[in-house]
Amino acid sequence: MGLATVAAVTVLLTAPGHSPKTGAHWNYSVAAKSSGKPAAAHITAQIVDPIGGVHQVDFGNTTKHLRNWPFKGTFHDFVIWPADSRGIPLTFRLTVKVGNVKRVISYPVTAR
Repeated sequence: MGLATVAAVTVLLTAPGHSPKTGAHWNYSVAAKSSGKPAAAHITAQIVDPIGGVHQVDFGNTTKHLRNWPFKGTFHDFVIWPADSRGIPLTFRLTVKVGNVKRVISYPVTAR
């Protein structure tokens, strides 16, 4: 799990581990709270490769990038890691904005 807090804002990532299986749903959720209560937030999800390339994550099975996506309280989605990502150390990076507070969670992943 990744955890980031500033003042009264808390952002928590829950994911099933750092070694997702390629071709299968890797479900994750993100909770955003302000003063302990569900907060209105915006989320951006990206994959960072070992040479610094940044790749946008699509929302579910759509072709819409998960960029500045609004949610309140908890956000749920999934990533399907492609076969060509197997064995490559990647970073699943989430940027969550709650009001003026921006938190970045970097979660290392190596698909199997």
